[in-house]
Amino acid sequence: MILSDQEISDACVYLLGRLIVARQEQLDFKEGFVWNRLVYRKPGEVSWPNPNLDVAYSEAWVAVDESSCALIRVPKITGRYYTVQFLNGWGETLVNINERNFPDHPCGTFAICLKGTDVKIPSDARRIDLPVKYSRVLARVELGSGWAGAEALQRQFTLEATGSPELRGTPKTPLFADGTFPGVEAFDAADLALDTEADINPGMEALQAKVRAIAKLVRDPAEHARIDKVIHEKAFADIQKAVPNVGHGVLKNGWALPATSGAYGDDYLTRTLVNYAGIWANTRAEVVYYKGFHDGTGAQLQSDNVYTLTFPKDQLPEQYARYFWSVIAVDAVNKRVLTNPLQRYLLNKESKLQCGKDGSLTLYFAPQKPDQAPDGNWLPTPKGQAYNLTFRFYGPVGAVADRSYFPPYLVRAQ
Repeated sequence: MILSDQEISDACVYLLGRLIVARQEQLDFKEGFVWNRLVYRKPGEVSWPNPNLDVAYSEAWVAVDESSCALIRVPKITGRYYTVQFLNGWGETLVNINERNFPDHPCGTFAICLKGTDVKIPSDARRIDLPVKYSRVLARVELGSGWAGAEALQRQFTLEATGSPELRGTPKTPLFADGTFPGVEAFDAADLALDTEADINPGMEALQAKVRAIAKLVRDPAEHARIDKVIHEKAFADIQKAVPNVGHGVLKNGWALPATSGAYGDDYLTRTLVNYAGIWANTRAEVVYYKGFHDGTGAQLQSDNVYTLTFPKDQLPEQYARYFWSVIAVDAVNKRVLTNPLQRYLLNKESKLQCGKDGSLTLYFAPQKPDQAPDGNWLPTPKGQAYNLTFRFYGPVGAVADRSYFPPYLVRAQ
């Protein structure tokens, strides 16, 4: 089979979406994860790019099979956002457990089962069928203003297996560094990556066939070198070209709105970019993300500069979120929060925000607090690095829900 450079690039982009998740699985088990056992994270204590620091996370890898299921118990939560998100090994959201999706059973016991199996479950459990044996779960509880209450609720989530499900070893795919992608070695592990996790989206067979064909070609030293060159010169360039719009997203006012998140259909490009920049993204019904890479002039955000983001009084961010909104700054390479002496990593409804006399709200992003900025409106950006912003609206409503809204331009102070 003779494949063009573009076909190699497309296959590489597709495969990377899976390898990013497989990499995280290996890192998790290296850290000490155990199948079907929750890890309760302290606020802010997560090890992946672009975390949501508004919530307390509990996380686990879940295994079920033909003779066993997993029981997850969800406490009663009122007046505070929560969800229990299950994802597969491609970063696709399978289900969210919360009062919106299960209004008749918003809490209590849920039995996570492999679809099509006949497994005995407790009489008080709500059965949820998944199309895969292995999944990743993230339980989120809004921190709000009462972190102690959120952490107490977080500890009431429990997970256990019934029976003894078959456990797989973590797939030994490339462990590449943050901010980088593997070259031709990605295809050395291609068959393993595909064999250990089926893509649940239809129409991916042709791409998978190309991935497997390239995996065979790279066994030839000459082809190995050629394909590595194409990956570094073509595939990586294609990825960088797609970053500003997050693939097939829309760019307006300097903010990119991804075409989708959490559930991708045939949009494997967006899936790979989202997995890379903020793994475990949820669906648009739960949260809408806007990515800010540039100011109003189109220049990359730099932490030495002072930027303002002003919302008119009739377009304050709170009106577009049923639960909460926030904005976070991460470095442009590793996608980790910008550390600062104040340990202030985001602005949200819990910040001590002050509106102007005209009712507008101005947020400030700067290495030092501008004189005119209320302290609660300022997010520190220590000097010396390019960075990105992520704006989140949890429980999107109105113009955010219908995707007609975009945050205002970021204005660089002169």
